[in-house]
Amino acid sequence: MAPVNQRPAIKTIATNREARHEYFVMEALETGIELKGTEVKSLRAGGVNLKDSWVDIEEGELRVKGMHITPYDHGNIFNEDPRRERRLLAHKSEIRRLGQQCKLQGYTLIPLSLYFKHGRVKLELGLCKGKKLYDKRADAAKRDARRSIERAVKSNGQYY
Repeated sequence: MAPVNQRPAIKTIATNREARHEYFVMEALETGIELKGTEVKSLRAGGVNLKDSWVDIEEGELRVKGMHITPYDHGNIFNEDPRRERRLLAHKSEIRRLGQQCKLQGYTLIPLSLYFKHGRVKLELGLCKGKKLYDKRADAAKRDARRSIERAVKSNGQYY
């Protein structure tokens, strides 16, 4: 029997909703993230923005750029720069494979979500391909059609 006071294993901090609108996500990968000082406390307070962030591969390391972590309110002089580059933790073989995909097939690495997993901060990294305008329109049309079908089913077949 499981303990009564056991917390859920995964708690989402932030999601990059714009990423799924702008890109086709071909593959998702869970990575760790290297944080300093009071950044974890700021994340627990929900002070992060993934909207304009991306990931580059430099010198065999994954580095997330453009991610904004708000400085901790009760922090001190040791608060870090909110937009600094942060290193992602992944196996060397995974980094090499992602680098090849980006070079050969023109994919982009985009952070999809940030969450706590068993007390550690994890970043879900997406191997993405950019959408064209007509792809975005097709997705919107599918979404609208699905909504109208659900509405019709909910109202016992009476279509408005």
